Amino acid sequence: MLKRGSLTSTIFGLMLVLILLSSSLAIYAIINLSFSIGDARAINASGSLRMQSYRLQFFANSDINKVKDKIIEFENTLNSDVLKRSLDWYTPTSLSGQYLLVIDKWQVMREYAESGNSTLYNAALKDFVDTIDLLVLEMEHFAVFKLRLLVFSQAIGLVLMLILAAVAVIYTRKRVVKPLQLLMDSAITISQGNFNVDMPKTEFIELTALSNALKKTATELSTLYEDLEGQVFEKTIALTKANNELNFLYDNLIMLNSEKLDYKALKSALNQLQGYEKLDYLRLVIQHEDNSQDVIEADKGWPAEQMISVKFPLQLEQISQGYLEVISTEKINRPLFINFALMLARSITIHNASEQRQQLALMEERAVIARELHDSIGQLLSFLKIQVSLLRKKLPEQCRCADVDLQITEINDGVNYAYAQLRELLSTFRLSIKEPNLHQALEVMLDQLRPQTEIQLQLNYNLPAHLLEAKQHIHILHLTREATLNAIKHAQAQHIMINCQLADDTGLINICIADDGMGVSHLKERDQHFGIGIMYERATKLNGQLSFDSNHNGGTTVTLSFPPQQEPLNG
Repeated sequence: MLKRGSLTSTIFGLMLVLILLSSSLAIYAIINLSFSIGDARAINASGSLRMQSYRLQFFANSDINKVKDKIIEFENTLNSDVLKRSLDWYTPTSLSGQYLLVIDKWQVMREYAESGNSTLYNAALKDFVDTIDLLVLEMEHFAVFKLRLLVFSQAIGLVLMLILAAVAVIYTRKRVVKPLQLLMDSAITISQGNFNVDMPKTEFIELTALSNALKKTATELSTLYEDLEGQVFEKTIALTKANNELNFLYDNLIMLNSEKLDYKALKSALNQLQGYEKLDYLRLVIQHEDNSQDVIEADKGWPAEQMISVKFPLQLEQISQGYLEVISTEKINRPLFINFALMLARSITIHNASEQRQQLALMEERAVIARELHDSIGQLLSFLKIQVSLLRKKLPEQCRCADVDLQITEINDGVNYAYAQLRELLSTFRLSIKEPNLHQALEVMLDQLRPQTEIQLQLNYNLPAHLLEAKQHIHILHLTREATLNAIKHAQAQHIMINCQLADDTGLINICIADDGMGVSHLKERDQHFGIGIMYERATKLNGQLSFDSNHNGGTTVTLSFPPQQEPLNG
């Protein structure tokens, strides 16, 4: 009995082996080369240590004042990044040990040089230079070893690929090409009107299926040849109708996924469906997670009186997005509407997933920025604070004056202010939220501020999620935090309320931060207040406006008004 396998799986297996082998060689070569970058610089740097040792000997004997500079120059070379690579995990133990030995012996040589003991320095110089020579030799050996290993692996990989390619060609020619040629001959025979043909036997499922299909086709053609035109005509009508429906669905699918999924795109798709099927009334109802609904009607509208309608749910993977509702006096093409509803559900799901991915990417980017700021600017500011303190203590009395002390004080105050601003920025960037939505981000922000003040902080959030883009969240969050911090620090308030609403009359999103404090008198002008200036800039980036108003019962209300990222789906 002939045992059959899959031709696709066989070819795929051969291709996969070739791809994996070539990819492995390429990856290994890249890794090897990446570890070899800087070898020449390291050898040059280690070699320069010998010259610097002799130069240091010269100045130790002739000009003791320049010894300190030469010691600093020597240590900069010894502790350079290219030489510190000798301590990496992949370097040989002999290389790492030799580098550490050079460092240990340099400590002795430096003591001799600093103390001006040229006799001991000259006596130990030859041994120290020999140690450096051994370090250079170890680096050269390690570089040659990596190069030889790369050449050997590439040669072995090339031989294996040639052998595998030769086996694949021979196997394909024998097992695939020859049966296909026989099948082609059989197909030519059938096309000439001779349906009595013998099909070649093969060990592959696909070729066997093709042979059986040709055999069955030949048998059916021989018995139904006279009725072929009628069958072809019926099939043509059915295929034409199916093709037209597929073209219609495809065109709408391209339209919905090539542009931004908003009210206009969905309404255009409904209008096309209404015209294609000649429907009386058609509308789309989208249901959101917050139980709100968006209703989109075709151009003919929706009747005020109640009529019999048919609903097609927008459901994908057990998740309901709403439904498509139809009123028609003609017979409804249910398969078309089911597929159309499925297409809409898929487009809405893809749109929502894309928005969520964008929000998650933004959150991740903020976390990366926070880490980079902490690791770079934060450490630099801490270093500057220490340096300013050391400068104040070590500045000679003859260099001190009122202007110098004032300048140092201003530098220290500037560094402290920059450090405080950086901490505020990191606090906002490091908000830990479980879901990528503005509501939770604001709640987490308030949870961080509540332990810092006795003021009652409340949030009233009533914004549909689909009205905000991910890139708008960061500006809203920063602006709200800045306004809340200003009220906590300067307003002397007891309560702070944050309201997030969608205005029915203007269609704008309003975010209000209201307090019951001392009013707008504590605020400076925009040009004189750095934080307020940034708030205005963020409002501009949202295409919105920022205002500061006094409340009737005292206190201040900061209002941010800006348009949503798309027009509401309910018009």
